Amino acid sequence: MGPVAVLIPVKAFTEAKVRLAPAMDPAARADLSRSMADHVMTAAGSLPVAVVCDDPEVAAWAESRGAVVIDEDRPGRGLNGAVRRGVVHLAAAGVQQVIVAHADLPFATDLAWVARFPGVTLVPDRHDDGTNVACIPATVAETFEFAYGPSSFSRHVAEARRLGLNLRIVHEPSLAWDVDIPADLAATAPATAP
Repeated sequence: MGPVAVLIPVKAFTEAKVRLAPAMDPAARADLSRSMADHVMTAAGSLPVAVVCDDPEVAAWAESRGAVVIDEDRPGRGLNGAVRRGVVHLAAAGVQQVIVAHADLPFATDLAWVARFPGVTLVPDRHDDGTNVACIPATVAETFEFAYGPSSFSRHVAEARRLGLNLRIVHEPSLAWDVDIPADLAATAPATAP
C-alpha cells in the first residue's frame, strides 16, 4: 500500500451529523456528510486511502472513489474501536505511518505533509479540544490507545507521551475547522454546500 496511508473513519451518511438536525433535514445532513467525506478524500492527494466503516452505502462510495474498505466487523465499538481496527489493518498491510483524518473537514487541503515527522503528529480542532487529524507510526498500532470524544486532543497528547513517542503539535487552520453543530455551518457555507 505504500509507506504512508490516510485512514478516514466514516459513519453511515444517513446517521451522521445528528447535532445538525436543528438546521438541516436528514437528507441534507446525509448529502453534507458525503460531500465533506469526498473533500477529505480528495485532500489525501496521491496517498492511498482506506475507509473504515460498517455501512454498505459508505463502503460502496469508498470503493467507487478507489479507497480500500476496512469493514468494522463489530459495530458498536464506536469511533475509537473503528480507528484502532483501521490502523492495525494498515500496519499489517505494510504501511509505516497512518494519517487518521476525520471526514468532516471542509477546508482540508493536502494531507501528505502531516506524515513528514518521525513520531506522532496531532492537529487539534480550533478549540484545542478534539483531534481532527493524527498521524502515528504503524509500529504502535497495537499499543496506541485512541481516545476520541470530548478532550481527545489532551488525551492523545498524554498517550503519545506515555508511549515515549516524539510528538509534534500543529495548529493548522485548514484542518482545524470541523462541522458538528449548526454554528459551525455559517463560516463554511460555500465549502459545505451539498
